[in-house]
Amino acid sequence: MKAMSKETAKIQFDRYFAKLERKKAAKSIQVLVQSDKLDFQYGYSSGEWNVPFHIASIGKVFTASLMMMLTEREGVLLQDPLLKYFTGSELEGLFVVKGKDHAKDVTLEQLLAHTSGIGDYFEDSVQIGAPMTKLIISEPDKNWMPSELIDFTRERQQAVGVPGQVFHYSDTGYILLGLLIEKVTGKPFHQNLHELIFQPLGMNDSYLLYYSVPSNPQKAIQDIWLNGSKVTANQSLSADWAGGGIISTPKDLLAFYKGFNAGALFSKEKIRIMENGRHKFRRGIYYGTGMMEIHFEEFFFLLRGLPRVKGHIGILSTHMFYDPTTDTYIIMNFGSSEQMTQSFKALIEIVTRLKRIE
Repeated sequence: MKAMSKETAKIQFDRYFAKLERKKAAKSIQVLVQSDKLDFQYGYSSGEWNVPFHIASIGKVFTASLMMMLTEREGVLLQDPLLKYFTGSELEGLFVVKGKDHAKDVTLEQLLAHTSGIGDYFEDSVQIGAPMTKLIISEPDKNWMPSELIDFTRERQQAVGVPGQVFHYSDTGYILLGLLIEKVTGKPFHQNLHELIFQPLGMNDSYLLYYSVPSNPQKAIQDIWLNGSKVTANQSLSADWAGGGIISTPKDLLAFYKGFNAGALFSKEKIRIMENGRHKFRRGIYYGTGMMEIHFEEFFFLLRGLPRVKGHIGILSTHMFYDPTTDTYIIMNFGSSEQMTQSFKALIEIVTRLKRIE
């Protein structure tokens, strides 16, 4: 593979993302690539730079991080049973498989790793009514409370398997974790985010949508498109909460991930637990305990040799990844659920060219 200079890489990245915009292959793009090891920094934006955007399920890394902090500060154990923190009635109907209630068997780690068997209010099919993704579009003024999200799964969906025996990605599980964080700390979820993560790491443009405001003056966010509909101003986006309701910027996410890797939030041992991708999410994507690992070679055999980046994606084609081989952080937002394939092509483009920088 032919080596290239840093300046050549930047020029080629500019051409690549500009071409996507000309072809209307993306509605709006923000990209940040930064590596101390390579002495390389690159940024691209369709408009103004460092605009706040909805990070979607990248927010699960933040919820998982708060949980890891509780294990070191509050005596919470990952193997604790969920029933240690919730009553039986609060969990009623959420973990029933073939008529048997498995709530007593669920651990905190299983919720974090999506192996509890609980349904997913956000993307699973429903037995009655409309699915959540359609409701977010059709009922834009609806303010979803966390308890309503749990009830959505309880009343309209079913558990998919016995705890510990199946991987099933679940936003409902992360809503339970958000509620648990509130129970343990005695503080609202958004207050924990600000006090334990945003403020210590200098994330002054970050906040939880419809629950808090940033330290800096609040700015308009990048447009959000869900299944072809513009939902930027929808109150119904309150359905994300602890599953991914954070608004942030490329620079703030870079500050987060650098602080995370440096051990500013909790021990390196806990970081390794989060990163350990033991469960196959789908082809090429493996899940640990709140984080993903990408195996590019499973997408296409010619991608064999690309590094296994770690981080998370979100349904709005948001990316936050770290390449340990080049010490590179990659933050991207395409702002639309319909741009996931294109955003992964962009990730491959970035990682491939980074390997060639001399």
